[in-house]
Amino acid sequence: MTNLNRQFRLAARPVGRFSESDFELVESRLAGPNDGQFLAKITHLSIDPAMRAWMDAGHATPVEVGDVMRAIAIGRVTKSRHAEFGEGDFVRGMFGVQEFVVSDGAQVSKINSEEGASLAAHLGVLGNPGMVAYFGLLDVGRLADDDVVLVSGAAGAVGSVVGKIAKIKGATAIGVAGGPEKCGMLVDELGFDGAVDYKRGNLSTELSENTPRGVDVFFDNVGGEILNQGLARLNHGARVVVCGAISRYDSEEAAGPSNYTQLLYKSASMIGAPASDFTQRFPEAIAQMSTWLAGGQLTSVEDTVAGDIEMFPTMLRRLFSGANRGKSVLELGR
Repeated sequence: MTNLNRQFRLAARPVGRFSESDFELVESRLAGPNDGQFLAKITHLSIDPAMRAWMDAGHATPVEVGDVMRAIAIGRVTKSRHAEFGEGDFVRGMFGVQEFVVSDGAQVSKINSEEGASLAAHLGVLGNPGMVAYFGLLDVGRLADDDVVLVSGAAGAVGSVVGKIAKIKGATAIGVAGGPEKCGMLVDELGFDGAVDYKRGNLSTELSENTPRGVDVFFDNVGGEILNQGLARLNHGARVVVCGAISRYDSEEAAGPSNYTQLLYKSASMIGAPASDFTQRFPEAIAQMSTWLAGGQLTSVEDTVAGDIEMFPTMLRRLFSGANRGKSVLELGR
């Protein structure tokens, strides 16, 4: 096995859109594992919108310039001096954008192959996106059977799962996505009750037509104008679940919702739903989601691209261009 490791480090903090020059591909020598550690080869890198936010100094826990770029990843243990992790185990953790990782096992979970899902699914529907969809909709959004659920970024890793869970629970699911292909996927493949193409230029009209009963739960992954227009459709007592704001992550502007008074007029609430709030309950959600997957009620929508570590900046840019469907994953050669 090679004793060299390639990793992407943050070279500069971007202003507005990031560029490849904001990252530096560095080659370093591997050390370890020592007692209580294991060495794993990264097989799957999760490509997430949050990566852009992590690059900003104003983030609560930013990636420091010079540090390995933060990333959730899956790896296969190749050498272990840790009692709980053996060679051949597949593990998931915040391993960073690199080819190998040495870990002491803290905040690392084994992947249960008996769940029958693909490895990429453990970064999507059975990973953080699935967890925030599950708890954000059911706990924060307090979903009821007859609710109308509006989901922005509905063709993405979180939004696609939110819509499926809403349908499993008997609610009405309306998705907002960009382009006829994605909107067609929402309705024809995932069973959404309707889809709104924000790129067609008549967002307000299409939202009204697709939500004649108004909106009880608005699960927002986008922010910006889509958030403003969604707030205009709220019913009395509606719940707005804020999961992300991909429309502003890669922009110099940070405009907030101008239509927030709808929360007052409709006695509605707007609450953030970070996955970290529910970490202790992840096993509960994974068990339920695995059952739904096995029974065909839930679909794992994956956008996996096979390649090498050098493709990371391109994959991240691709995510922000809206080219992906579902969970974006870079699969490294095993």
